[in-house]
Amino acid sequence: MDIYDIFLDRLPKIDLHGFDRDSARVMVNDFVDEAILMNYSQILIVHGIGSGIVKDSVHCTLAKRKDILNFHIVPGNVGCTVVRIK
Repeated sequence: MDIYDIFLDRLPKIDLHGFDRDSARVMVNDFVDEAILMNYSQILIVHGIGSGIVKDSVHCTLAKRKDILNFHIVPGNVGCTVVRIK
């Protein structure tokens, strides 16, 4: 276990395993909206690895939102993305 994982476990997160690209897009938008209402500055999105379709959908959705500061793949875990909210 990486020390980084300990801090990631404390972030609010959503797990999108089993979702298709459109359902993932809707869930990400809803999750970000809720995180903003709760005044969270960071969230974790678990999209898995697979063929990359859900990850691409998540990143495309996040890139279009003006309330997202930035996002990046978790070092050592390409199945997760950390999101910083304005």
